[in-house]
Amino acid sequence: MTVLEARRIEKAFGRTRALRGLSTAIEPGEVVAVTGPSGSGKSTLLHCLSGIMRPETGEVHYAGQRVDTLDDAARTRLRREHFGIVFQFGRLVPELTAVENVALPLLFDRHGREEAITVARGRLEEAGAAEIAGARPTELSGGELQRVAVARALVTGPKVIFADEPTGALDSVAGEHVLSLLLSAARRDSATVVIVTHDNQVAAYADREIVLRDGVMAGVAA
Repeated sequence: MTVLEARRIEKAFGRTRALRGLSTAIEPGEVVAVTGPSGSGKSTLLHCLSGIMRPETGEVHYAGQRVDTLDDAARTRLRREHFGIVFQFGRLVPELTAVENVALPLLFDRHGREEAITVARGRLEEAGAAEIAGARPTELSGGELQRVAVARALVTGPKVIFADEPTGALDSVAGEHVLSLLLSAARRDSATVVIVTHDNQVAAYADREIVLRDGVMAGVAA
């Protein structure tokens, strides 16, 4: 069984057609890079696969479950319980410390605060970021922000990790550290990873590359 599948999905923003009947399938435990030029539909595909947005036509399935027909609350619950998401600029809550940001998904899932903080500290330690647990986002470098974002994405033990340009705002050294952290944790937990990237070096870490152009598949490379 595939873990993620898009079937002939289409999505437009005004007159711009971001996805044009795109179909693809991703296997459990696979690391897939989604590449292509700016405006090719990479992030839109990730958002549709993760249930952040709905395609206008077509179907999205996760582990045999139809995702695009779920209501907003059900899709939010699906992301909280099964998915981890890393964005390019971290998107941390500025008023919270690093460890509180990492603990947020557990708190939303009604874990006790003490338990959530303990688990979050463990994820930060795995990310090599234990020393910044008490710092707020404004006090952190770009690489540190992304380490916290990765720890937050992994804290619930997700089945699928979506990463949208996770190294795009980082220098090469920090980017490699963040990517290695993400992929090593995912492989340890047998998680599936979908990475949107424009960086060929990032794509080289993937098991397979899906190339988009103008909202359609332009190729697949192993």
